[in-house]
Amino acid sequence: MTTLNYLQGYSPQLLAQIDTLIAENRLRAALEKRYPQIHDIRSDKALYDYTIALKNRYLKKSQPLNKVLYDDKITLKKQALGLHSYIAKNHGGKTKSKNEIRISSKLRYVPEPLLRMVVVHELAHLKEKDHNKAFYQLCCHMEGDYHQLEFDLRLWLTMLELEAQA
Repeated sequence: MTTLNYLQGYSPQLLAQIDTLIAENRLRAALEKRYPQIHDIRSDKALYDYTIALKNRYLKKSQPLNKVLYDDKITLKKQALGLHSYIAKNHGGKTKSKNEIRISSKLRYVPEPLLRMVVVHELAHLKEKDHNKAFYQLCCHMEGDYHQLEFDLRLWLTMLELEAQA
């Protein structure tokens, strides 16, 4: 069985099915059939605009975002796909806060639904800091197919890792 770093925690039966797809060299074809196009959101500005549009649709009353960008320093090896940060600074008796979202640069070349899932995940952290039931309910509110997209992104990353090793 292949080492499936991004798929740890899934059932042995599901992992066996994925291993069969890999052994038969059919994983890429299966994913490309489901997601035939890669998104064209390449620049930080385009990513910011994309993220703000989602935020304005679902989280109008949440805290503002100061920065959204692709980040080359986020390594997928640690299985982080994006990072959110909330920075509060006290200056002269006034507290200034900044919310930032950083998305792994590796996600510049994935299908749009998979990028959307990561953006939704990071946006959900504006309201829910922890990965709890309320957090995942919010993710599913913003993206009804959230859990399937997360799984498919994990498959996509597995495919890319295997191809890089070949």
